[in-house]
Amino acid sequence: MEINRQGHSAYYARYHLVISTKYRRKVLEHGMQDYLERIIHDVTKHRPDIRIIEANTDRDHMHMLISIPPRYAVCDVVRIIKSNTGRMMRLRFPWLGKRVYYGTDGIWSDGYFVSTIGIDEETVRKYIEFQGREDGGQAKLEF
Repeated sequence: MEINRQGHSAYYARYHLVISTKYRRKVLEHGMQDYLERIIHDVTKHRPDIRIIEANTDRDHMHMLISIPPRYAVCDVVRIIKSNTGRMMRLRFPWLGKRVYYGTDGIWSDGYFVSTIGIDEETVRKYIEFQGREDGGQAKLEF
């Protein structure tokens, strides 16, 4: 497990993020999916502490495994990803704005799904339970 470090913190904060196209329209064809998977990593050029670990798309949504430092709110990172990828997709595929999403701001729906990924709950519970006790061998946990 890779622990990330910033000025006054150490963290392992990974998220499963799913964003879907507006109205769940199945517009992400194969060439578009490849382009989207490439440009999603451009976010890290401007914000190198945000890491896109995995990204994959279906015709109407995109899944990501992403590492977000504690100084960013998840909703702010989602906004950055949606606005940057949406803008780039509309520039590369102008028909998205002219025919599919005419009169709307973007290609992504307003909402998103996020869940945390990290050390399993049982390991954390045991670590907290044995905190402060003398280690008799059974409480030694490694992250």
